[in-house]
Amino acid sequence: MNTRVHRSGLVVGLELSLTAVVLATVLAGCASPRPAGSGSNTPSSGTQVPPGVTNSTAATTPFESAADLVTRSVVNVAISEAVPSPSGSQQVQTGNGSGIIIRPDGYILTNNHVVAGSTSILVGLGMNQIPAKIIGQDPSTDLAVIKIARTGLIAAVPGDPQALQRGQWVIAVGSPFGLERTVTAGIVSALNRSTVDQTGASSAAYTNLIQTDAAINPGNSGGALATLDGKVVGVSSLDESPSGASAGVGFAIPIDFALSIADQLIKTGHAVHPYLGVAVIDLDAHVASVLGIKGATQGALVQSVTKSGPAAKAGIKKGDVISAIGGLPVTDSATMFAALRAQKIGATVPVEIVRNGKKSTVMLTIGSGATG
Repeated sequence: MNTRVHRSGLVVGLELSLTAVVLATVLAGCASPRPAGSGSNTPSSGTQVPPGVTNSTAATTPFESAADLVTRSVVNVAISEAVPSPSGSQQVQTGNGSGIIIRPDGYILTNNHVVAGSTSILVGLGMNQIPAKIIGQDPSTDLAVIKIARTGLIAAVPGDPQALQRGQWVIAVGSPFGLERTVTAGIVSALNRSTVDQTGASSAAYTNLIQTDAAINPGNSGGALATLDGKVVGVSSLDESPSGASAGVGFAIPIDFALSIADQLIKTGHAVHPYLGVAVIDLDAHVASVLGIKGATQGALVQSVTKSGPAAKAGIKKGDVISAIGGLPVTDSATMFAALRAQKIGATVPVEIVRNGKKSTVMLTIGSGATG
């Protein structure tokens, strides 16, 4: 799967293949979807209106109501970054992404790839451009929190990602190509997608992603995915697009998980995650054949084990294939991270492995760390 991370205005074409990914890695990006509408009962955006909703200008549709609520809490995030020029000197590049106000006193949630490497950050609030500072960054989840010196802001109302259904209407709000307060509409295309990216300086793992066809383009990263009651259910982060333009397949980090990371960043400046202490690659039938792996044709193939880490203490070795963690199946590195992040730090759980063609189970106490 080729997925792109977008920060509008900068060189940010991040390509990623899920077929052979090393341990803590995933995509970092922004999404790209667009719903198709038909018939006369459609709003001006071209998206089909749910049954019972008219297109009368005298009536407020659910889309209009949701857009009015969510746009109050989504801001443009403009960044400057010093990068080396071909001559060896420094030059300044600019770009933009989006952010979600999560507290009235100026705390804003965004993607880490939006602000990573920035030398200055400006948040668009109405007609004002307000300097922001980074409170904390978590490359492992591609999330970050920034803050502006303002109070009395309208914070987003979080929804329940666990209650989402495939086919449910959603809107995406952000600043594609720097166009602030842009609203697009679509549906939830799928749930619980996971992937890993190792293309950046730091690896990132995306788990339990919400897939949508609501159009998300460069600059939408860090913006909101919301239901038609105006509640934010996700942080727009990735897209699947061969061209870099919206192709109808975008992904958002669930807001409950994102807020749990944000709380840690606000409190301590960093986040910790359930930790195994292994580096892995995806195992499939081809890799198993090439490497002579017996007894398994899918899973996470252990490439190295951190000395004195949880995996090492449990007896996991290089060459083992992890096939389940805590009863949750592992078919590749992405599902390994999803299974790992479903565990509690300090809990002792069964880990199923295949070694030399034989299946066995070891008991592992989940550690804590900046990555998995």
